[in-house]
Formats: sequence, structure tokens, C-alpha cells
Amino acid sequence: MIQSISDIEITPFKRKLGSSLTKNKITVLQINLGKICNLACTHCHVEAGPKRTEELSPEICDRLIELIHRFDSIETVDLTGGAPEMNYGFKPLVEAARETGKEVIVRSNLTVYFVPGYEEIPEYFARNQVRVVASLPCYKADNVDKMRGNGVFDESIRALQWLNRLGYGRDRHLILDLVYNPPIPTSVDKFALAPEQTSLEQDYKVYLNEHFGIEFNNLFAITNIPIGRTKQFLQRQKLDRPYTKFLETHYNPGTVENLMCRNELSIDYLGNVYDCDFNQMENIPAKLPNGEALTVAKLLELGSLEVIEEIGTASYCYGCTAGSGSSCGGTLV
Repeated sequence: MIQSISDIEITPFKRKLGSSLTKNKITVLQINLGKICNLACTHCHVEAGPKRTEELSPEICDRLIELIHRFDSIETVDLTGGAPEMNYGFKPLVEAARETGKEVIVRSNLTVYFVPGYEEIPEYFARNQVRVVASLPCYKADNVDKMRGNGVFDESIRALQWLNRLGYGRDRHLILDLVYNPPIPTSVDKFALAPEQTSLEQDYKVYLNEHFGIEFNNLFAITNIPIGRTKQFLQRQKLDRPYTKFLETHYNPGTVENLMCRNELSIDYLGNVYDCDFNQMENIPAKLPNGEALTVAKLLELGSLEVIEEIGTASYCYGCTAGSGSSCGGTLV
């Protein structure tokens, strides 16, 4: 038995791969509009909350709109936060993407619809055929409220019913997806990957329909990545290295081809470019071959999105490659 946490050796992810991780064609632009949010969830890797003030500036918003208009290869504009709806630039970016025929995904906490000033958001989503990806880490109230705050489950249910009344989950143009996260482990014996996605989706659909009349399209089962508040919690419990080692022991090379970092660029509210949202939160910028950190302004200057030769990796990449894999779109294999 290992005597101390410091004795736990984590294999560098690049060594596990045996080669560099490279980009495919860039088709997804994921934009983090800022850290303003009406919730402060215990598992939030962005560390967003009501007291945060960081958000997109008008200058960066204009550059992002130019980027969306200029590059036809971008198929999807994925808006996140914080609560993206509460941060500057949200509607201009939605409308720029829709004007150019791109899919728009909004990663919504659902409860924002009940914050004064944001009550029109569900109808706005429907008018613009925005795809809603909503966090609901369990279909039972106790588990959701423990992770996200008292009363969040009830408001989430009301929000989902609201979206259903507008046609979400029923109209083929109005897609409603839910996101499952396992509870953050409190001991080694509670380490777990996300359950098998297809069967869990069926459990969600049966329970939510029988109890609340709710319909939705897809469930995405996402592994807890040890960054942000999840990492901080694990560190307090002295579980961060054991958990990362657990993820490493479940590494599945079959997930690598479908990793989300391979076809997306992640942009922060300052206009900096990253290979993925997790690298953004850990401040590992995407770089040009000469080592220069990449920005939206630089992409516009170069006139190309295909400028990154090697994706930056770290030990938390095992979270995306463990078991069936994990991404913003759920499992990978």
C-alpha cells in the first residue's frame, strides 16, 4: 500500500499517448463569456458565481463576431460561462451565429430564467432555435441541491417544463439536452466514472416524464475533471492525486480520436485562445509553432483557424479519456 499521497506517481499524459496530440479541422468555437452566474455550484470548474465580475468586453465581442462571420468552417458556436445569458455579448453572439447558419449551443443552468431581467430567455432561445444543454446532475432533488444549492432542483424542473411548453424536446428544431455529473467523491472507495450513458439516459427519461411530464433529447454523462472547485475539494480531502491516478488507471486509448479538444477552439472573455475549456481554466494557452500564445486578434490577422500544431495536455486529460471518455457532448466511445 502506498504510504503517502506524494508517493503516487502520475504518468505524464503525453507519455501515455506516446506522441503529440494534434488538431483536426476546427468546427467548434466554444466561448466562455465570463464568470458571472446566479449560482455557485460545488463542482463548477469555472469557479463562477454571483460575486464574480469578469465578463466579455465590447471590443472582444466585436472580434468574436468577426471571427464567426469570416470562417465558414465553424459549424457550432458553443456559449458557456458562468451563466452565459448573464454576461455581456450573449445575444449579439447568438445572433451572429444564427445569421451565418451556425448551430448555437447554450450551456444553461436553467435557474437563470427566474432571475429578474432574464425571464424572456426561454422564448428568445426558441425564436433563435438555440440548442439548450442544461445541467441536471441527478433526477432527484437531494443530490441536485447538494451540488448546486437549495431549491435548484425545483427551479430546474419548472424551467424544463417551460422549455417543453415552447416545444423543446418535442420539436426537431428545438433540442434540449441534459448533463449528468457524478457526485464529487469524498473517499477513495467512492471514486467513480460516469455510468453507461444510454441506460442512464433512459432512467432519466422515464423518471422525469412519469413524475414531471418532462421530455428531452439527449443525456450527456460527464466525468468530474479535477480542476476548479472540484480540484479544490479533492485537495482539501487529500484525494486529488489518488483521484487523478484512478482516472489514469482507467485510461482508454480508444477515446483519443474523438476528444473534443481536437476540433474546437476555446475562447475566454479576454480573447485568449485555448485548446479546450479545461486548459482555459488551468491557464494553458494554445500556442503557435513559435511558442506565441494565441488570441482572437491573432487568428484574424493570420486568416486561419488551423494554426495549432500541438494540443497542450496535463494530468487532468485522463478525465476525458477514462472509461468511455468524457466531453461537452458526453461519452466518446
